[in-house]
Amino acid sequence: MSKAIVVTGGTKGIGRAIVCLFADKGFDIITCSRSRADLEGLKAELEARHAEVSFEYLEADLADRQQVQAFVEFAMTHAARIQVLVNNTGVFIPGQIQNEEEGVFEQMLNTNLNSAYHVTRGLLPALINNKGHIFNMCSTASIMPYVNGGSYCISKFALLGMTKVLREELKEKGVRVTAIMPGATMTASWAGTELPEDRFMPAADIAHAVWAAYALSPRTVVEEIVMRPQLGDL
Repeated sequence: MSKAIVVTGGTKGIGRAIVCLFADKGFDIITCSRSRADLEGLKAELEARHAEVSFEYLEADLADRQQVQAFVEFAMTHAARIQVLVNNTGVFIPGQIQNEEEGVFEQMLNTNLNSAYHVTRGLLPALINNKGHIFNMCSTASIMPYVNGGSYCISKFALLGMTKVLREELKEKGVRVTAIMPGATMTASWAGTELPEDRFMPAADIAHAVWAAYALSPRTVVEEIVMRPQLGDL
């Protein structure tokens, strides 16, 4: 039976890089995005490169609890094949706690934290049965505050905390749990920047770090991966 990876927010940036790399490794893909056009485009691209790889997707906004549940139910129709979960869905809205617009806090918690919590809980029966691997896409904002980070930092600190709790809960069940904490990465979040590209990490590097942690023996878990541009934080 083929192995499958579930990646939330799999059509852009780091999520897309992870999807493409794991497809290259022979994994079937289960993903979601708010854009059907992006999903269909990625499906066509992957199927042209890998005729043997299955690409299953659902259009969903994981900031919405009901759509999270719909995605969980969709993914669990493939429960026997799920080996990896990457909670990648996220949003960054710059601002400070003292002046953020009303609703920004809730939006970032719903997108960056609550979605990962509910997706993980929903897929845990499959991951425990298959002795799978959970990756949570945290951030260097999970371990250091940014003045203009506001609710984003709050959500990412909390996601790292959730990852640590999961690690303790699941170690005896054979499920590995890893926090990925990348710094500035060349994704849509930095669209329009005037900074040179070499000040950013390529998304493919994050994907290769995820694969390297997964590819270790089941006797070893990489608990945390912190990655920054060679020239440091921006």
